[in-house]
Parts: sequence; C-alpha cells; structure tokens
Amino acid sequence: MRVGVLGTFVWDIIYGRDVRTGPVEEWGGITYALSAFDAALPEAWDLVPLLKVGADLADRARAYLRTLRRLAPDAALIEVPYANNRVELRYQSAERRSERLQGGVPGWSWIGLKPLLRDLDALYVNFISGVELDLETFQLVRQHFRGPIYCDLHSLLLATQPGGGRTPRTLPNVAAWCRCADLLQVNEDEMALLAPEPMALAATALAAGVKCLSVTLDSRGVVYFASPDFDTLDGLWGRGNHAATGSARAAAGGPVRTARVPAAHVPSGGPDGGDPTGCGDVWGATYFSRLLAGDMLADAMCVAVAAAARNVGYRGASGLAHHLRGELSPT
Repeated sequence: MRVGVLGTFVWDIIYGRDVRTGPVEEWGGITYALSAFDAALPEAWDLVPLLKVGADLADRARAYLRTLRRLAPDAALIEVPYANNRVELRYQSAERRSERLQGGVPGWSWIGLKPLLRDLDALYVNFISGVELDLETFQLVRQHFRGPIYCDLHSLLLATQPGGGRTPRTLPNVAAWCRCADLLQVNEDEMALLAPEPMALAATALAAGVKCLSVTLDSRGVVYFASPDFDTLDGLWGRGNHAATGSARAAAGGPVRTARVPAAHVPSGGPDGGDPTGCGDVWGATYFSRLLAGDMLADAMCVAVAAAARNVGYRGASGLAHHLRGELSPT
C-alpha cells in the first residue's frame, strides 16, 4: 500500500526558539510530516513523496529522504530550476510566530500530477507554501482519486506580501475546498478565518462530505467534529468518480460527534523548554498513519497527541523519525 505526501520542502531560519543561542537553520516544511509518517506508518505501507525541490537544495533534500525507512523504493524528488523555499520564523512565544518567505517552488498542474496518483492508495496534502494546488487542480484530484484524502489547509490561509511576509487571509469558496478532502485539519487561527465559530465551519465541512474536521489548539490539544457514520477509514477505499459529488458523500443522518482530546504531557517540561515547530504536522501525519493502519478515530487521535508532545522535546526535523519511534537520533 502506498500513501502519497504532497507539500513543500522548506529551509527554516528560526529566531527566538532558544533565547540562549542565535538563529538556527535546518529543514522544515513537509519534513516534519514525512518524519511522522516514517515513524507511525504500519509495515504494510510505503511513503511516496510528491515533492518538488529547488535546484539549490536538491542534493540536501535527497540526502534527507535517504534517512527515511518507509520510503517507497521508486520514490524520487522532482528538481525544478528555481530557488527552494526558505522561511524565516521569529517566535514571540511558544504558540505565536511571524513568517517571511523567500524562494518560489511552483505548484502542481493537473497534467503533471495525474500520472503520479495512479499507483497511490491514499493521499496526504499539506499546504506548506499555500500554492501547492489551486482549487481547480484539487477538484480534479478529488474527482479522479479513489482513495482517502487528508488535507491540512495550513498556509492556504496565508498571503505572501511583496517583501515575503506572510499575513492571514480569508479563503473564498470554503465549501468547494472542503469538498476535495475526506479528513480536514486547521488550527484555531485558521478556523477563525474560515467561519465565525467552530460549529459553523463544521457544518460547512461535513455538508461538503468531510468525514472529520480537526482543529488543533496548541497546548490545549485538539477538538474534532466527526460525521455520525465515521469511525474508521472503512468505506473510503476504491470509490468511483461519483465520490466527488456532495450528494454522494453527504454525512449519514444523526448528530455530529464532537469532543476535545487533551494535549499529552510534554516530556521536556513544557513548551518553554522545547520546540513547538512542526507539532501540527506531526500530529496530522501520525493521526492519518494510524487511521491507515485501521485504528479507530479516538485511538488514532490519542497516538497523534502523544507524538506531537514528543516532537516538542526535539529540535528540528533531521533525525526526528528516530526520536518519535523512541530511538536514539543519529543527529
């Protein structure tokens, strides 16, 4: 079985994560999700990156991929003749930061992406740059892909200013974007840009066919809104093109299920003593991995919050998969 991971490699320059040192440079972006998949995927699954990388960092990105155990034997990056994405992160607190983007790896066209989906059984989409897919391309993915689709909207809710600063923005056609995914993830700030309150977004998402909407709440854990007929990925495999229509994917009758899953204890003693970068990505990739393994919704979320807490106790993405598995990191 093969899960495709679509996102963007980012080279991070991080200020304020540790007041005792200067800025730190290391891999960020999709590497946190890749590390979590590598640690949490069951043995029956291979990891297939659907990733473009700028020519200036292509060799380093390939070296990073070679550290992953679950990587499919035929996996390969697509090198593009552009500067790779680099993000300057400045932390004001453990849960607040500013971002400045440089570089410009382009998004996917349908003609380029379609043949890469042919041998996949599941798909994880994380909008790291915010331009990985436009709405029309994502709709075509939904129309033609027959497996479950997980989507973290993330930087789709960020605009890029002329100087590279990232600022929050609203998203037109929220229901149309929701219709492209079976499982949807946002954080608390992103949710506020999509709807006036959580139940309004949940109503929009579930009416569009989303089976579970997850809202990450930093140190308070995660709250989810699930369709009454959803507890595992059973029923989301091998669907025909009719699955793209809202009427065919509408939730079964009954009340929406919602609950908050508290955050797990942070081994480092708290966010002030650790690194919060990538926690949402680790949470989402672990959650989807455990669902792919056949776990029930609540069980998968519990494993995911434990992985996110473990991520706080480690700095960066290099060697992170080892740390998440409870092994000594080679770095």
